[in-house]
Amino acid sequence: MTESLTVRDNRTGVEYDIPITDGTIRAADLGKIKANEDNPGLAVYDPGFVNTASCRSSVTYIDGDKGVLEYRGYPIEQLAEKSNFLEVSYLLVHGDLPTKEEYDAWVHEITYHTFVHENIKEFMQGFRYDAHPMGMLMASVGAMSTFYPDAANISDPDNRRLQIIRLIAKMPTLGAWAFRHAQGKPYVYPDNDLSYTGNFLSMLFKMSESKYAPDERIAKALDTLFILHADHEQNASANAVRSVGSTQVDPYSSVAAGVGALFGPLHGGANEAVLRMLRRIGKVENIPAFIEGVKAGNERLMGFGHRVYKNYDPRAKLIKQQAYNVFEVTGTNPLLDIAQELEKIALEDEYFVSRKLYPNVDFYSGLIYEALEFPPEMFTVLFAIGRTPGWLSQWLELVQDKEQKIARPKQIYTGERGLTFVPRDVRWA
Repeated sequence: MTESLTVRDNRTGVEYDIPITDGTIRAADLGKIKANEDNPGLAVYDPGFVNTASCRSSVTYIDGDKGVLEYRGYPIEQLAEKSNFLEVSYLLVHGDLPTKEEYDAWVHEITYHTFVHENIKEFMQGFRYDAHPMGMLMASVGAMSTFYPDAANISDPDNRRLQIIRLIAKMPTLGAWAFRHAQGKPYVYPDNDLSYTGNFLSMLFKMSESKYAPDERIAKALDTLFILHADHEQNASANAVRSVGSTQVDPYSSVAAGVGALFGPLHGGANEAVLRMLRRIGKVENIPAFIEGVKAGNERLMGFGHRVYKNYDPRAKLIKQQAYNVFEVTGTNPLLDIAQELEKIALEDEYFVSRKLYPNVDFYSGLIYEALEFPPEMFTVLFAIGRTPGWLSQWLELVQDKEQKIARPKQIYTGERGLTFVPRDVRWA
């Protein structure tokens, strides 16, 4: 039996039978409901697209009530524990786990595309010493479209694959160079003998040593963070990538739009807000007063709760252990001591437990970045590197989806109409 929704238009008395597919109705079917033929049909007003599906996707599944996150059907817990970032990237982009031959070829291709054109290096060196790393990343990703004009041929599958490999490979290089630029240090070239995250750490922190040897616990923690950030359904940056990509522009321009969306404090800045909160608390002895301030509505508990997850964020459970592994290497500092005590109290206090205000991934990722002595402005750069394969998977799905059209939402016009223009010499007389 076909599922449908019967709608009665009380303006006309006419009933409409609207098919239900996958728990949705098509906006175009609502558009058939009109008061008369001279008026436009009904539209849906949905700021922020909080209950509007813009696409069909097989990349990521989320059940926020149950705390479930899956990439291509695989639970995030299994991927974080048993896989690595490049294998997960292959899964997201291709839809299936690789064979050994496919995996080896994938890793080889990405490893040997980590270098960028010297002119991009010069381009990045042209930024002011205090340029925000995300601004540098957004500009340099967009600039790459001028170095690879063949990327505009998005209808060629082989060409699309090449650009995807280039972007996943070069994002750590661009991100690390933005970090070094802010410190006034020379840029470090990729080391293809190292793993993906090991190479990234080398480009970030290598100084005078002839060969950088990353701590495996740090490399594993970053690799896990990249996996946990790799995709998260139709969030603001994925929507930006798809919206810009709907114009059939090259993937560099689309991903640059994603970086721009992630730059916003409501999307990528949550872990920075966690650190600001911890600094404001100041010391462990001030936590009880802060907790009372939260309950009274005078303070905000950052890094707890999530718009999607009404249960424990599955990513938070996974990164929590990695955070403690990192602390074994770096040690703790007063800020981390505050965070650990705050977490302990919040998980035991009935006020927070009853409201399901569990720590989210931003709480723990911010602590790891703080322990590694990243400045807060670098946090979203690290987020962007991990999110790149997800953006590209969303973009790839978009360009192959025959139902997709150029993004062009409707609006509800609220301004004046039918005014008569008065020339300047009359208005100003």
